[in-house]
Amino acid sequence: MSEPILTEITDGIALVTLNRPDKLNALNYALIDCLMATLDGVETDASVRAVILTGAGERAFSAGADIHEFSNSVRRGPNAAVRDFVRRGQAMTARLEAFKKPVIAAVNGLAFGGGCEITEAVHLAVASERARFAKPEINLGMPPTFGGTQRLPRLAGRKRALELLLTGGAFSPQRSLEIGLVNMVVPHEELLPAARELAERIIRHSPLAVGGIITAVTRGLNMGIGEGLQVESEQFAALVPSHDLGEGIAAWIERRRPNYAGR
Repeated sequence: MSEPILTEITDGIALVTLNRPDKLNALNYALIDCLMATLDGVETDASVRAVILTGAGERAFSAGADIHEFSNSVRRGPNAAVRDFVRRGQAMTARLEAFKKPVIAAVNGLAFGGGCEITEAVHLAVASERARFAKPEINLGMPPTFGGTQRLPRLAGRKRALELLLTGGAFSPQRSLEIGLVNMVVPHEELLPAARELAERIIRHSPLAVGGIITAVTRGLNMGIGEGLQVESEQFAALVPSHDLGEGIAAWIERRRPNYAGR
């Protein structure tokens, strides 16, 4: 049996691939658990500065949850369904959202249900012109369970999100760009190069500053402006004694490129 997650690290960027192409990269429990373990490893690997997340094969980024598997949890009742399915999926998207290193989704095909929720949760997303998105959970008689009822309205606005959530229809990569779900749409053959170029533009900066920005934005979105500004201040204060802030200021004064050390 092939590994559910593939990882390839090149020049500071980890390419993480959802690897169930015969099942349209559906998110079964084993894949989710493997992705979480992969993120743990990537987080502690100092050589990795950014993550690109994509799907194996030509058809799908991820078609969503593995319905056959989670239906077994549903048959065992609410406690089992919430424990096995909902909490596992919500932990995955929360982990991606709060990850200290930038995570860029390279959406290469279908991003339905949980695949769309991963796209909502990651920091940045690039979509192939072949990508298709959908919030189809309502067609199963249920709401999204991996954070889709919460993150999509924050990205797209309440009314646009409710239209997608309540109708369940597929929508184009251009629509996903218009509502803020992805950052750009590119020709299919340019997808991974575009994601890598975006990652390279980020990792030339201090990893401490990158992590601080991600933390401030992620935490601040769920706070009032006053609390969010306090988080911003705390992230800055933590960097004041760092080598990287001193180096960044010195490099600006001396008109040279900074040499960040991540400390």
